[in-house]
Amino acid sequence: MHQAFSEKPTTAALIRRIVPLLLLAACGGSGAPDMTAPPVTPTEAMRVAAARATAEKSVGLCADVRPFYWEIGDRNGARVTGSVPLPGGGTTISAQTLMPIASASKWIYGAYVAERRAGALTAEDIQFLTFRSGYTNFSVGGCDQLDTVDGCVARSTNGVRTTATVDRFFYDGGHMQKHGSLVAPGMNLGTMANAALATEVRRVLGTEISLSYTQPQLAGGVRTTAADYAVFLRKVLNGQLQIASLLGSNATCTNPASCPTALNTPIRSDANWHYSIGHWVEDDPVTGDGAFSSAGAFGFYPWISADKTLYGVLARLDAAGGGNASALCGAAIRKAWVTGVAQ
Repeated sequence: MHQAFSEKPTTAALIRRIVPLLLLAACGGSGAPDMTAPPVTPTEAMRVAAARATAEKSVGLCADVRPFYWEIGDRNGARVTGSVPLPGGGTTISAQTLMPIASASKWIYGAYVAERRAGALTAEDIQFLTFRSGYTNFSVGGCDQLDTVDGCVARSTNGVRTTATVDRFFYDGGHMQKHGSLVAPGMNLGTMANAALATEVRRVLGTEISLSYTQPQLAGGVRTTAADYAVFLRKVLNGQLQIASLLGSNATCTNPASCPTALNTPIRSDANWHYSIGHWVEDDPVTGDGAFSSAGAFGFYPWISADKTLYGVLARLDAAGGGNASALCGAAIRKAWVTGVAQ
């Protein structure tokens, strides 16, 4: 009865043993079943539900910035929108709510310069638009409503250059204001007041984008709606504006805590982002996703995804300041959309 362990198998038995092993090898198998499930691509319904749940959560990042309007879309238009009120109702912000957008104006000016240059920025343009020109003394009050661009440069210390800050990142409205006023290497906008400036910017970027200026401040004077800013972002995604090919280009480090060439930044101290042509690159190696954005001090937060397929807007008005808070909420909604998982 023990002889069976030493008997040679028949040819048929060998075939029965070997064939399954060959089939496993051909399929890349190791002999054990592969229990790893393939990654699930979220459906549109999953993305919408996750983004809505994140935006409307009663506690956390987005609860802190109510009331606000938000939108995510692609080159063809909006794919999901929402308006989140204060608890119990009250103020509601929509896609058509007109508001000052503060530093979200910077992306508009960067795009304007790129268009005027046909996409070929000069070395001076890059220095001014990445905030390394030395014009770092823009006053808190900015411009007067009746100023021209030149008049604003002449106001207070707005047009004062500080040699020690040249070639070092210093977030300040003076860079763009001086650049816009210069005949060369700037844009020669010096004689323009609010109405003329808005007409000129729309002439270059597209008259379908409705915007105005509350003061002729190139870095922070625009007033518009989420709907109109979304038109601008879709034009970028569609390659209709030169800034599309410049997103993230010539980016400089911005956090004084981690970058020796950075002197002043409005972003939170734990965010190691870069700054490109009038816009941020949210590329912190730990928390960033590489999105391009331009948050304003009052909470208006527009963005384009790192792969340039999606855009988003979070619109709110917080006179006490709220750019960083909006960016955190907006990034959470963006992640929810991409992953299909509420944040």
